[in-house]
Amino acid sequence: MKQRKRYVGLQRKKAKAGILFIMPFILGFLLFMVKPLAQSFYMSFCNVELSAGNYNPIWAGIANYIHAFRVDPEYNRLLTEEIVRMMLYSVAIIVFSFFVSLILNQEFHGRALVRAIFFLPVILSSGVIIGLESNNQLMANLANTIEQTTQGISITAVLENILRTSGVGTRAFEKLFEIIDNIYDVAIASGIPIIIFLSGLQSIPSNMYEAADIEGCTKWESLWKITFPMISPLFLVCWIYTVVDFSMHSDNAVIEKIQKVMIEQMNYGLASAMSWVYFLLILAFIGITSAVISRGVYYYE
Repeated sequence: MKQRKRYVGLQRKKAKAGILFIMPFILGFLLFMVKPLAQSFYMSFCNVELSAGNYNPIWAGIANYIHAFRVDPEYNRLLTEEIVRMMLYSVAIIVFSFFVSLILNQEFHGRALVRAIFFLPVILSSGVIIGLESNNQLMANLANTIEQTTQGISITAVLENILRTSGVGTRAFEKLFEIIDNIYDVAIASGIPIIIFLSGLQSIPSNMYEAADIEGCTKWESLWKITFPMISPLFLVCWIYTVVDFSMHSDNAVIEKIQKVMIEQMNYGLASAMSWVYFLLILAFIGITSAVISRGVYYYE
């Protein structure tokens, strides 16, 4: 009974610490985000007339939503393409992050340096540095030089041609080769998930692996019977983080479409409607996939 009370008390302390940790975000959201969200939602049902230093929303019902789905020639296609792309790349990022974290959790010389190198994508993905990267003439010249020295030879292109000529190349293989060709983008987005997985791997007691070795378990069996179940809750955390992060990428075609409608066409009502549709679809996607992943999560005390 005393141990139970101590456990409950410890869990309450952890819960309070967690609430205090996210309190700055909660306060910032309530102070700075709730009002703009409400204005944007109302604006999505209006035709917005702009004037000098002011705007005048005129109620239009669901006309903007009808226009987005039935009149705009690109929006439905872009939504479908981006959600499929987000799902494929999110899976690739999770798989890549997990196996890299397994490697970085091993004992070898220079492990701290290698971990720092794999965390560099988080720094490189910051707004300023990624802007320098995209406008860097030196990196552009380097990429051209590499392309010229390789004479356009691509291993993935060769494999893709082989599969196509043998009749195996389907659209699934095309998506797979697209992800492989964009492995740089996958690595850039894997910094935070790698750190999350590493923290989970380091929390697994070593005596569990020692007991498994004594019982004759192979490394492969230990991976699926110990490692995977023990860090399975982190797969859910990394999945949600990856989907949210990917849905806000600057190269997102849906976001580019919304910005074009808002800035070039000055149609704030239609842009707001498109934004809310995209937001709700991402929210529904996260909810459905999280419910599916939760079924395979092993929670332990």
